[in-house]
Amino acid sequence: MIWKMKFNIFIKVFLIFVLTLPIFSFANNQTKSAFEKANSLYSKGNYKAALVVYKQINEDGYESASLFFNMGNTFYKLGDIASSILYYEKAHKLAPNDDDINFNIKFANQKISDKIEETPEFFLATWLKWVYLGFSINTLSLLNVLLIFLASVVLIIYLYANNVKLKKTTFFVSIGLFIIGFVFIIISKKQTDYLESHKQAIIFSNAVSVKNAPNESSATLLILHDGTKVNIIDNQNGWVKIVLANGNQGWLKANDIKEI
Repeated sequence: MIWKMKFNIFIKVFLIFVLTLPIFSFANNQTKSAFEKANSLYSKGNYKAALVVYKQINEDGYESASLFFNMGNTFYKLGDIASSILYYEKAHKLAPNDDDINFNIKFANQKISDKIEETPEFFLATWLKWVYLGFSINTLSLLNVLLIFLASVVLIIYLYANNVKLKKTTFFVSIGLFIIGFVFIIISKKQTDYLESHKQAIIFSNAVSVKNAPNESSATLLILHDGTKVNIIDNQNGWVKIVLANGNQGWLKANDIKEI
């Protein structure tokens, strides 16, 4: 009788979990249908029409690495390299370790004028970045929910178990799952903080003068071209201070860039 009650409790918790899973699905049916329509138009070579649908999906509030990746591909097919890089980079923020996204970013960057070599990064900073960005934020969120759910189920079994050995086992398993879930929550927070503190943008003007101060009369340090990615470190009165991957810094007009 007691085990029947325990089983019923488990079933109820499981059903609650199953019923909440649609929250993490691709999107509602309308969005999914629109996405499939855009993909079909793209596969037929109708890139302009596909882009219209992709943009509408995005304007309706939907964001995903797949959507941004496909938009990047579409812009590339239309010859708009700067826009393709912008959306590849948006996809990269949501799925940092996706091989296809990273390959297309490198491929598209071969088409731009500015070839900027990255300054070598300290190995510890590279390792920490890998830890923070190893999973997409959606994957981390799903893992958090799954781990907390499993920990809760095991904890329920522990509370209702009569066997001492089973109680000990479920107690430590539950604690372990809660700890792992908490670690993923910390990683999610670190990833969010990292992405928010590392604001980047793509240049969208054919040729941009990078100044040594935020005004037109200041000296020009270098010229950058459309498609080049910059890191934003400050902004003043319509000007943004940027730093390049090689460490060079300067100021340029905010309307010459689009933030990733």
